[in-house]
Amino acid sequence: MIEKSVSRRSVLAALLVSAIGIGMTGCGSRPSEKAAEQTDKPLVIGISLPLTGDFSQPGTEAKRGYEVWADQINKSGGLLGRQVQLKIVDDASNQDTVVSDYTKLITQDKVDLLLGTFSSLLNFPASAVAEKNGMVFVEPAGGAPNMFNRGFKYLFFAQPATAPHQADVFVDWIKSLPEDQRPKTAAYPMQDDPFAAPVIQSMQKQLEALGVQTVYSELYPPDTTNFQSIASQMAAKKPDLIAQGAVFEDGVGLVRSLKQLDYSPKMLFQTSAPSNAGQYSSGVGVESTEGIFYTVSWHQDAKTPKNTDFVAGYKAMFANADPAEDAADAYAAAEVLAAATTAVGAVDQVKIRDWLHANTVETILGPLAWEETGEPKGKFLLGQWQSGKAQVVAPAEAATSQTIVNPKPDWK
Repeated sequence: MIEKSVSRRSVLAALLVSAIGIGMTGCGSRPSEKAAEQTDKPLVIGISLPLTGDFSQPGTEAKRGYEVWADQINKSGGLLGRQVQLKIVDDASNQDTVVSDYTKLITQDKVDLLLGTFSSLLNFPASAVAEKNGMVFVEPAGGAPNMFNRGFKYLFFAQPATAPHQADVFVDWIKSLPEDQRPKTAAYPMQDDPFAAPVIQSMQKQLEALGVQTVYSELYPPDTTNFQSIASQMAAKKPDLIAQGAVFEDGVGLVRSLKQLDYSPKMLFQTSAPSNAGQYSSGVGVESTEGIFYTVSWHQDAKTPKNTDFVAGYKAMFANADPAEDAADAYAAAEVLAAATTAVGAVDQVKIRDWLHANTVETILGPLAWEETGEPKGKFLLGQWQSGKAQVVAPAEAATSQTIVNPKPDWK
């Protein structure tokens, strides 16, 4: 959540909205430095999230992740000796609204710090507002390539890698297989999404270089709900591998359609959707999750610093539910911002920015460090559903299961 995103009147729309955002925010004041000794006032962090609209499911999970972090840091004494207050507003999954939200948070509400929203689609214009106002913008989801080619200095992506590198670990695993166990043919259905599509396009290019024949490669609109036609076209080609660029509902929808057609590929890979904990297994049927691959930034059983505390805190706050990856990514983004602010010792945007460019932060996702563009330097984990549970199967040092299900069993 890994990232993930939607609708895409796409890069042109995002560019237009970001330009509008820059125009709106050119004259706004921002808190360049606030002394740590103001302990009588809360430290306010401004956030806009998609709590309604297309991204409401991952947006709500991100909100939960931020809330768990705020609760825990406040119990431990706050940030810079001040209690943290989250000012969260709903951008309704809308680019225009997210620009207005961050403009108001900075110029009218005069929040001390910012944290990012969900998806590349929304973070693209939101980060432009933050950059224009000289405020650090740590985003929990937004790994599309075009996020990092704008020369921004205040942008940081708090996941291990960007979209074009998300599937590298899966390709590495296929390379490790004996020739007779590798897929010979592959199908690549992709949501027209600035995050999901580049993941699969990168995989397709790498697998074609290995000799895997492409038999289907198509974009579908973000609002697609009926996958019968797509599934039928792929089933007719009988690909060994289906690799889908999915967000959530579309991942569930494709599996349901493949089940109705009784076509089960030898391998199935999906972005994002399988990482949504019990919501995914409920959507497709827990027995039908067996052997499905995905890449992920985080796992519930990871031995990373504070991960046990995060999982316990999430369960305590949200009816013993298992955290989704999007919640963990938001928690990690807050960890990054807090680590830099603590190290600097003040709310100083320039010093926080410079510290993050020069240092590595330990998070529940593992260590995070950044290029000058704000692009992270790490790699994702390879996940697979096994016996009704999401496991990490690569790399070996992070694996929670020592076996890999291959080929995927037939649907049940």
